[in-house]
Amino acid sequence: MKYRIEKDSLGEVKVPQNALWGPQTQRALDNFTISGIKFAFPFGRSFIEALGIIKFSAASANQKLKLLTAKKAAPIKAASKDVIKGLYDDSFPLDVFQTGSGTSTNMNANEVIANVASKASKLSIDANDHVNMSQSSNDVIPTAICISALLDTQRLLMPALEHLIVAKAKTVDHHIKTGRTHLMDAMPIEFSQELSGWKAQLEA
Repeated sequence: MKYRIEKDSLGEVKVPQNALWGPQTQRALDNFTISGIKFAFPFGRSFIEALGIIKFSAASANQKLKLLTAKKAAPIKAASKDVIKGLYDDSFPLDVFQTGSGTSTNMNANEVIANVASKASKLSIDANDHVNMSQSSNDVIPTAICISALLDTQRLLMPALEHLIVAKAKTVDHHIKTGRTHLMDAMPIEFSQELSGWKAQLEA
């Protein structure tokens, strides 16, 4: 594999030639490859999407506050949108087990977005100074957890509950089971009747 040499405050590090990430992501790859479980698989990619949403929002806010020029904000926002869409999921190679604040993954997002934005705009866009402006990992990662939980709740949990509410009772309609005895004699009931109680709870 061909490498390029990247430098940071710790010195030089070899990064694969065509990788969109930079030195901090590479150091995390070298030091924290623990489980082989990545954010994109098998958990779904909502966490990476959440990072894109945060970086887009931060660039928009920093531009509005005149901390970031429109010339630099535009390519950062465009690259962030591409992260949201999933165009660079293979550039998020880190293990889910890492430093406590998730610094490695925050920097992974910063480096990928900075590299994509720099190439598109032909400007020098820095991962720390521009993409990560006004943020810390302890801002970004807890927010990404909340956003990704919301996305998965909307896309996965709620439709699954809706299916359970609407469809499941019909499939067990004629299965008879022992009834409950709370404040009543134990009378046989259909399983679908019991599920109707769950349905009411889920709707509530």
